[in-house]
Amino acid sequence: MKNYSIGKSRRIRSTPYTSRIEKQGVTSYTTYNHMLLPAAFGSIEDSYHHLKKYVQVWDVAAERQVEICGKDSARLIQLMTCRDLSKSKVGRCYYCPIIDDQAGIINDPVVLKLNEEKWWISVADSDVILFAKGLAIGNNFDVKIIEPNVDIMAVQGPKSFKLMEKVFGEKITKLKFFGFDYFEFKGTKHLIAQSGWSKQGGYEIYVENTKSGLELYDYLFEAGKEFNIKPGCPNLIERIESALLSYGNDMDNGDNPYECGFDKFINLDSNIIFLGKEKLKQIKSEGIKKKLMGVILEAKEISLSRSLDIKDEKSNKVGELRSACYSPHFEKVIGIAMLDMTFLRMSKSVKIDIKNSTYNGKVCDLPFI
Repeated sequence: MKNYSIGKSRRIRSTPYTSRIEKQGVTSYTTYNHMLLPAAFGSIEDSYHHLKKYVQVWDVAAERQVEICGKDSARLIQLMTCRDLSKSKVGRCYYCPIIDDQAGIINDPVVLKLNEEKWWISVADSDVILFAKGLAIGNNFDVKIIEPNVDIMAVQGPKSFKLMEKVFGEKITKLKFFGFDYFEFKGTKHLIAQSGWSKQGGYEIYVENTKSGLELYDYLFEAGKEFNIKPGCPNLIERIESALLSYGNDMDNGDNPYECGFDKFINLDSNIIFLGKEKLKQIKSEGIKKKLMGVILEAKEISLSRSLDIKDEKSNKVGELRSACYSPHFEKVIGIAMLDMTFLRMSKSVKIDIKNSTYNGKVCDLPFI
């Protein structure tokens, strides 16, 4: 197989950490929000096992922020999401599906409330800033919308808590999940949240001071030697086992929150105003026609660059496999699939063609673990 590289340009930006991770052995990239996002440091399976035992530092600067501030900022944020934020608190993060007028998912970011008139939307891979600006202009909202200079690094894994306590002191151990606060490193304060794109626990450091952030990056590796620290990145195996959904892979604008299992993030009963509310009421009344589910296949390997058709026992298409990997835990291929509800009411057995071979499988709920 030929090796290919991504041509770097202003359209695909590197991050402040790129030179460091390249010295540390990054072996592949993907693109995310028009930036480089590390995809592997050698074996994904080896990194998976390491992540579940120790601690890793991730360059996730591609997880960009959309900053919305001004007296109408809360109105705009609420207009974009079906989650009720009327009782949201400063210092908290909120997982918020963003939808359009037809309830199609535009993004599934984490929203941070910095103060009553300042919010960060920590976005998945889509141009939320353009959507926000369009709504603000159309509604004549008094807001300012920018992409601030924020480059996140994540510290993930079970040993992350000991490492971060060593660097920032006991105070950081008091931080609750999806809470954030400011912590000082050599005279510079950094916003740190207990969050991250793994279920192994950890933190995300929202670096605004690049110089200090690079010093912190290097210091984490020095301080983390006793915890077997390594560079890493969001791990395909771990995130699928944990059903951490990936916008653009597992779901997109053609799917709605009910189909993706986001029921607890939908509030149709309150007086809040958000785009797509009437459409969601209709969908709830009529019922969904498809749903994201897990599948476990009797296969030992898979390489997925596009969706694959899932068929029933009579070879009729009943859905599509959107993400998949070999799971060391199950010793089988597992995947996230969008499946027809009519099929799900009748059967849990599926089959799929991979490299001219047909594999049997079964449907299960998410998450796998």
